[in-house]
Amino acid sequence: MDVNACIADAVSSGRDTLDEGNGKKVLGSFGIKVPQSLLVPNPDAAGDAFSQLQAPLVAKIVSPDIIHKSDIGGVKVGLDSAESLEQALREIETAAKPHTDNIEGYLVEEMAPKGHEVVVGGSTDQTFGPIVMFGLGGIFVEVLADVAFRICPITKLDAQEMIDELKTVKLLRGARGGIVASEDAIVDTLMKVGGEDGMMLALEGKVTEIDINPLIVSESEAVAVDARFVLNKD
Repeated sequence: MDVNACIADAVSSGRDTLDEGNGKKVLGSFGIKVPQSLLVPNPDAAGDAFSQLQAPLVAKIVSPDIIHKSDIGGVKVGLDSAESLEQALREIETAAKPHTDNIEGYLVEEMAPKGHEVVVGGSTDQTFGPIVMFGLGGIFVEVLADVAFRICPITKLDAQEMIDELKTVKLLRGARGGIVASEDAIVDTLMKVGGEDGMMLALEGKVTEIDINPLIVSESEAVAVDARFVLNKD
């Protein structure tokens, strides 16, 4: 994939962000694992899409006008048949109509394995330049603000220290009989975002913010379930 061309096309079309499908292609080009997926043009194409993927599936609206897809009913999960996928796409279409007439399609993808939801992000600070962020997802980021930051580029030692700094790190390490997250997979993802050859430096000047939320981390791997790239239009 030509990442620079993808970003240039999005900017020239007036977009502030990459759509999720292209965002995940960028992640994949940097070696971050993403679910197998297809862009489905309309509900009538659900059967063909279902035959090409491994159920259960997730379906999401693709529209430049809708950033927070779940808030408007634009995400359906656990779809285990062609019929349920088609119905889900029609329900998403109906839910989206009050918010936009610009539906570019539906991203249909395989569900990620069970694991911990974490957040990996990057942004450009006016003083320090590109920085990378890590934290547990959901309430831990939104309410407790349990996150760690480093200036790019980071080393593997920096990445491990970011994990160790979290107040909630025991949850990642299997507290109360939970899943033990692969810290190697987290370190690898952090390096691919904030390392010397990571996205924040490679795309500096083109992308101002990267948000992988959630990254699902199991005992053996990390899979980026959602991704948001904010583009520099200056």
